[in-house]
Amino acid sequence: MASIKDIARRSGTSPATVSRVINGSGYVSEASRARVQEAIAELGFLPNAGARRLRSGESRMVGVLLPALDVPFFAILAHVIEQALFQAGYQALICCTDESAAAEERYISTLLSQGVDGVIAASVLADGDQYGRLAGVPVVALDRDLPGLAAVKVGADHHAGGRLMAGHLLDQGHSRIAVIGAPAHSAPIQARLAGALERLAEAGHSPVAVALGPVHDFDACRALAEDVLETSPTALIGTTDIAAIGAIHAAIGRGLRVPADLAVIGFDDLPAAAYVLPALTTISQPLREIAAAATAQLIGLMTGAPLPPPAPFALRLVRRETT
Repeated sequence: MASIKDIARRSGTSPATVSRVINGSGYVSEASRARVQEAIAELGFLPNAGARRLRSGESRMVGVLLPALDVPFFAILAHVIEQALFQAGYQALICCTDESAAAEERYISTLLSQGVDGVIAASVLADGDQYGRLAGVPVVALDRDLPGLAAVKVGADHHAGGRLMAGHLLDQGHSRIAVIGAPAHSAPIQARLAGALERLAEAGHSPVAVALGPVHDFDACRALAEDVLETSPTALIGTTDIAAIGAIHAAIGRGLRVPADLAVIGFDDLPAAAYVLPALTTISQPLREIAAAATAQLIGLMTGAPLPPPAPFALRLVRRETT
């Protein structure tokens, strides 16, 4: 690996001149700067991150904690956040926790040891104090509060989204409605479930079945749908698009027609929602805008120019072929 001395020899300048060019400090003639930059490019020199942190007090690194990366929802978030941070001159350290408190604890320790400038986190855990260790570090929470830490929260109004799902099915005359939701530790999914149940109750209905499970796992959702279809619903709420698509497959496997025998609605509006046959009616949340807003909030905190707290992002019904 090339050193500052190597750059100085190649460029015909002194190590002090090379340091001034790298750090952007002090006077350097344009001719010398050009020679140094050319030598840096030729030798593939990379400034040491630890040394940079000691000089500036910044690492230019940001931790991004997500519960999964093999799920389209979180993959989209990771991609947009990483690109936005890169454009702003930061390196994203993507950490996949696999919905494990132990993994979250370990990653938080790693991020602290790396001296990250900030953290964006989507925790699926409703309790635990591991996030309290990030006190003093700028943190933005995606779609949920973080236990033990006051953090800026960026996300959608999932309770309103749940009401929108149920309301759409009620407007179509359905009363025998089943729901596929998630365990209590998943705050956004629980908010969707609560909103849907509230809207059904206002109409004088209770769901014919509620099945809870891993709503980002297609096979698990199809199995959950097999169970709730035993209650003969005429409509089904999937609190994620994956849950809804699993239900469509289960229904078709039983010889049911969608939507003639079973109407299905999902949530998220992932790309797959438009490609599945029949195309999925769903609640669309602006994932890319949410990810970009979360990144902007964090950059504001890290640079000492905090932005106003964001309002929850609006959701909209996208009606396709399953209702």
